[in-house]
Amino acid sequence: MFTRALAMLAAAVLSLSAFAAPNAAVEGRDYTRLSNAQPVATGNKVEVLEFFWYRCPHCFQLEPGLTAWLKTLPRDAQVRRVPAVFRDDWMPGAKLYYTLEQMNLLGKLHNKVFDAYHVEEINLNDPAVLGGWIAKQGVDRKKFEAIYNSFSTQSKATQGARLASTYGINGVPAFIIDGKYATSQSMAGSEPRLFEVLDQLIVKARAERSGKKPAR
Repeated sequence: MFTRALAMLAAAVLSLSAFAAPNAAVEGRDYTRLSNAQPVATGNKVEVLEFFWYRCPHCFQLEPGLTAWLKTLPRDAQVRRVPAVFRDDWMPGAKLYYTLEQMNLLGKLHNKVFDAYHVEEINLNDPAVLGGWIAKQGVDRKKFEAIYNSFSTQSKATQGARLASTYGINGVPAFIIDGKYATSQSMAGSEPRLFEVLDQLIVKARAERSGKKPAR
């Protein structure tokens, strides 16, 4: 009886461990390996690209979970957000993002832009509406509009559009890890699973950079 009880206890422990540990990400299901790896812009850090669109409802819904996940990001990984541009009406959102980035206002206003589009239903694609909204946030409207309408901001937005095309992105939100692996919530199946897959792909990319196989 004692031996049987120990065996049952061991089985229970193993079962709980298996439940607690995330399942290994499967290539072709949870993520895909890109046929042509691309260079990254993060140097020694593992690059995580997030392609998004401010007006995308899925991006809006993912943002709180993504914000929480970013706080757990290892020091040797870096997230780069890239506003995708699939149509002309996506360009204003891309220019808005890069303007806020240049003015060091993303921390203050990134989530507020999402709320403006999705909660308050404010059309920030309209330059006049955008200018008024920016002023209400305590931002110098003239300075904002000068950067928003600048050639450099337009160029950054265009480069982001090209990057999405280079990676074959056809929907958002989508993620590219270290120029090699692509995943998304639709591939992973759920938001929690997406973050598990991202964590595992960061580990995988880190190991490949060091020439080691990731532990299983």
